[in-house]
Amino acid sequence: MKANEVRDLADEDLSAKVNELKEQNFRLRFKLALGNVDTVKQIRVNRRDLARVKTILRERELGAGK
Repeated sequence: MKANEVRDLADEDLSAKVNELKEQNFRLRFKLALGNVDTVKQIRVNRRDLARVKTILRERELGAGK
């Protein structure tokens, strides 16, 4: 997911996306613990997407306070 795509979403959508990505991250870590090696790259991508969404939410919080 690109940052431009994330910036186009509403705050409610971003909050829902955070919850969705956290759930996916949990499931991927569980698969990794079971020995599925294919999930390593997906975990990294998922973590970066989560960080990207959280960063944009925080930018909006700080921007709204000004």
